[in-house]
Amino acid sequence: MTSDLPKSLTGKGGSRSATTRALALSLALAATALGVTGCDSAAAGTLKGSRLELPVAGGTAVVDTGSLAVSARAEDGRLLLLSEAAAGDGLGRPGPVTRTADGARWSYPAKGLSVTAGTDHGRLRIRLRSDRDGSVNWPVTGTDRTASAVQLPRGEGLDIPVRDAFWNSPKAGLAGSTVDVGADLALPLWGYTMGGAGGSRGGHGVSYLTPTDLGTSLRFSSAGGRLRATAAHAFDAGEGTRDYDVTFALTDGNPVAPAADYRAYLSQRGRLGSLREKIRKNPANAELLGAFHAYVWGDARTAAGIGKLRQLGVDRMWLGYDAGPGPMDAAAVRAAKKAGYLVGPYDSFANGQDPKTADSPTSAWPGRVYPDFCVRKADGTPETGFGGRGCYLSSRAFEKAEPGKHYLADRTRTMVANGADSYFLDVDATGELFRDHGAGHEMTKADDRKYRLARMERLSQHLVLGSESAQPWANRVLAFDHGSGTPVADGLWKLERDKQTWGGYYPQNAPKTFFKPVRLPADLATAMYDPKYRAPLYETALHGSLVNAERWELSYEKLPEQKSTRALLAMLYNTPLNYVLDGPTLARNGPELATLQKYFAPLHRAAGTEPMTSFRRLTDDRTVQRTVFGHGTLTVTANFGSTAHDGLPGGCVEARLRTDHAPRRLCPTAGPDGRLRF
Repeated sequence: MTSDLPKSLTGKGGSRSATTRALALSLALAATALGVTGCDSAAAGTLKGSRLELPVAGGTAVVDTGSLAVSARAEDGRLLLLSEAAAGDGLGRPGPVTRTADGARWSYPAKGLSVTAGTDHGRLRIRLRSDRDGSVNWPVTGTDRTASAVQLPRGEGLDIPVRDAFWNSPKAGLAGSTVDVGADLALPLWGYTMGGAGGSRGGHGVSYLTPTDLGTSLRFSSAGGRLRATAAHAFDAGEGTRDYDVTFALTDGNPVAPAADYRAYLSQRGRLGSLREKIRKNPANAELLGAFHAYVWGDARTAAGIGKLRQLGVDRMWLGYDAGPGPMDAAAVRAAKKAGYLVGPYDSFANGQDPKTADSPTSAWPGRVYPDFCVRKADGTPETGFGGRGCYLSSRAFEKAEPGKHYLADRTRTMVANGADSYFLDVDATGELFRDHGAGHEMTKADDRKYRLARMERLSQHLVLGSESAQPWANRVLAFDHGSGTPVADGLWKLERDKQTWGGYYPQNAPKTFFKPVRLPADLATAMYDPKYRAPLYETALHGSLVNAERWELSYEKLPEQKSTRALLAMLYNTPLNYVLDGPTLARNGPELATLQKYFAPLHRAAGTEPMTSFRRLTDDRTVQRTVFGHGTLTVTANFGSTAHDGLPGGCVEARLRTDHAPRRLCPTAGPDGRLRF
């Protein structure tokens, strides 16, 4: 069972509040005279041989300047191992340690590394800077003998017991794998719970943030049946990754504490977006509140189809459509807007093909955009584009050309000429970034990120903007995303490539890749959707900044066996379901969609702009879970089990708004035909 999040970790205000356990530093320590010239503050800590001791929120961190091993002494006296010494071929003999205002600095000459260690808003912050290309394997985490669970922001988030047999086995695909922090994780962090059920009174945990996510990876291993995670960073001058920052924060062991720590980190630096502020700047963003999302095809993208949705009582929707033959016309857009719905085209600025043979209008560009704007590898060959077609296009090439050529502005103007008030820009907000060697538009991955942000910022001023699997660096410019809600396991990509099973891009008005129901293999279903392993890390970090949904090829109807679980997760996390609809599916599934949307709408209208302030598990088997949004604005309890808990039957969810006299209950049970019974 877990406690509520510390108030200091909710992202309210600028720095951590001294009223919480996390900032209960010893007054004696704060008053200690360190006796080091130029370092009068307790923040500078003490140096005892190779042991640098620094005060952090909740205790004292200890850094071994000889090896980069990191430990901590919590306020209750508990000793915690936060990282083993750097792995691999070691760091070599350290240079002299020099005291600084908030810590110390030293070097490892053999590796060309300089190190600074200090405190930052109650965290231990260690920065490595390299004077040469190379790498380091550190921190080495999960080796504390009391480590009981690891938190991983794969999609929405996972909280995995370190001794869990499934996750330590090849079936889960985690142990033995390496993930790119900047590309494969939804947030640049991971964490551990130390001891028993995380977050109980007196619990312990640690949050690891890697703000320098580019060039950073995380490798998982199983040692003695326990999951460990070792980070690595590649120092590369050409990629601009010669700096490597890691922060360590002591937590109460709550499974979402690392994400709460990251939310506070973003807030402290002015990098946390606000959906409420986005609504103030563009009132159309408010129509996301209470809306389910759907990509529409065939008759569902007509004025008549919109009318059928509204007749069912669906009062809010985000409707998207592809740019192929027969996009939504002006009459359909008018009908949608009259119904209170948002409408947006799918577009991508990332793919270019020969206009004479392009397989999608979004891949055809005027003039010599293709091939002149292609991202080029070091050998000069183009970076192959979507599905092996064409090339990826350089964001810098577009930015350089835009003032005179207006390629992006003209494209957008054409796409919304039907009156659409929203836009889904594929790929731009994902972690798939490129280094470009193309003459005249060279860029690093960090540059690519910067140019994408610039063009998304322009779009967001006039349109309700969404993108794919939004990384947190894009949270200030996006109003919604599709994809960060899905904890994708590697087996999913293999399954999607099996077109016989998954379905292909036909028929044109209802492509089977989106509409054909699929049964996930048991191991894949466990890795992605077993509620006992799920934790709302992404929502803890970014709820109230943007609206997050699952991937569009994993529409709600695509996975019939997961429908009940996904419905409960959506209500528990206060996130919309994502559908694909054509005429037949609208007729067949419309009433079910309407029932779910009517339940969701008032909850999301009330809490969609609020932070998630608490996540708790109410039973030891992890099947009953509770979330709170804002200061009690909304409380949701979901029972994923088969037996009742405190009056809530298995398979049901209860939500209570602060103004409610009684809880609102929903029990979506999937029948053998895949349809829900309520």
